[in-house]
Amino acid sequence: MQTMAAAWLMVELTGSSFLAALVQTAVFMPMFLLALPAGVLADTTDRRRLISGALMAQVAACTLLTLLVLGGWGGPASVLFLVFVCGCCTAVLTPAWNSSVIDPVPRDEWPQAITAVSIAYNAARAIGPTLAGLVFAQLGAGWVFAVTVTTTLVMWESIRRWPPKAHPPSKLPAERLWGGTLSGLRFAWHSRIILAQLVRVMAFSAAGSALWALLPVIAQRLGTGAPGFGLLMGCLGTGAVGVGLVLGRLRARFGMEVIVGAGGGVFAVAMLVAAFTQVAWVVYLSMLFAGAAWMSAMSTFNTATQASAPQWVRSRAVAMHMVAALGAFAMGSAFWGAASDIVGLAPTLYVAAALMGLGLLLARPMPLRMGGLHEVTQATPWDELFIEAEPLPEAGPVAVEVGYRIAPGTDAAFLDTISRMKAPRRRDGATFWRVYKDLGEPSRYVERFIVESWADYLHQRARATMADQALETEVRTFLAPGEAAKMSHYIAER
Repeated sequence: MQTMAAAWLMVELTGSSFLAALVQTAVFMPMFLLALPAGVLADTTDRRRLISGALMAQVAACTLLTLLVLGGWGGPASVLFLVFVCGCCTAVLTPAWNSSVIDPVPRDEWPQAITAVSIAYNAARAIGPTLAGLVFAQLGAGWVFAVTVTTTLVMWESIRRWPPKAHPPSKLPAERLWGGTLSGLRFAWHSRIILAQLVRVMAFSAAGSALWALLPVIAQRLGTGAPGFGLLMGCLGTGAVGVGLVLGRLRARFGMEVIVGAGGGVFAVAMLVAAFTQVAWVVYLSMLFAGAAWMSAMSTFNTATQASAPQWVRSRAVAMHMVAALGAFAMGSAFWGAASDIVGLAPTLYVAAALMGLGLLLARPMPLRMGGLHEVTQATPWDELFIEAEPLPEAGPVAVEVGYRIAPGTDAAFLDTISRMKAPRRRDGATFWRVYKDLGEPSRYVERFIVESWADYLHQRARATMADQALETEVRTFLAPGEAAKMSHYIAER
């Protein structure tokens, strides 16, 4: 409701496509700026307090926006600024909120749970803008913003009554904000599953943002006014809700790639329809299909991301998904709004549709899949540390060496296998990884990796998954009979 009212108010105040599109940027740019630090906080602090604090700040910003607009003092700059503040609050609470969605259900029901929440969100997206258009037409933008104050308080009450599950207790030192941010980025970069999902959702969102950002301009061209603009957004939400009811069965039958590919194709066609025709009912119908396509693809991306991240980094994975999707959405909205002002609505939508089609070609180099249970379940470290005195948590860097004396004639196979250790070591905290051959004893190899501090090393050990342990077991099958892998630890002194 707030986004619809702010965008249409901007059209009435300025008549600029660019400024109307900037409302979407103001809503979603904070996700790009704040989502990852918010994900770190969600992984390392009390999620209930984090969400509640952000919602109270949002109530204050919404109240000020309401008073300014009702009093006639709300200009383009103040509206954009306060919408941006509300976007910042949403960015802070969303990783904690989204990662808590799957807490109450078993893993095999996660896709259904995520889809159910997406249905609820898109039902709100269908009802809210339509209602906002009616309220805007009868009472003005200020009263729409007043309703958002009430709905934000409802969210606050819901989190008070049904708080997220507390994080499991840990004896390890808590990660700090900067270190936690770096570890989240490092995890995404060295996890092929997560990286593929992030690149794919970024491409999809950047191209698709054109339709969302230019909806006010499309409504203006149709001559339907604020109620028509709200109905366009409502059609998008209605289509999303409709497909959500059958999406689980469709995904189980056809697979992720087919769902995302079909979603991209349908959304591109909907953009072409909006560019080509000014017949209102045709555009409304195309928005129903566009909403279904958007929901199908984005819910699939979200499910794949959450199901492919271990618990220690799940909120950060959600945050990086938000950064990729909504950061691209925010910057894309500004770009498409400026392009529409320069070359017109139709050419802009033609180009966006073409880019959406090109983005689907990423399926071959970056396929989508859900991580297996063994890839996200953390395992108990099997090697004892065997150190005389444990360093302080902040001491470091720490160098770790694992020596292998392998059976004769297995060098090539051993190196191929141990090379696969690089990704999990780097993903979980190592800043350097290499394998060395002992020149004095050709059958002996040393794996060496470096971690920034002793605390980071302890975290790295705790993050190893069952799949990582299976790989280590495979590496150790190359040991010569009677030999064992020997681990040594070194702490930097100078």
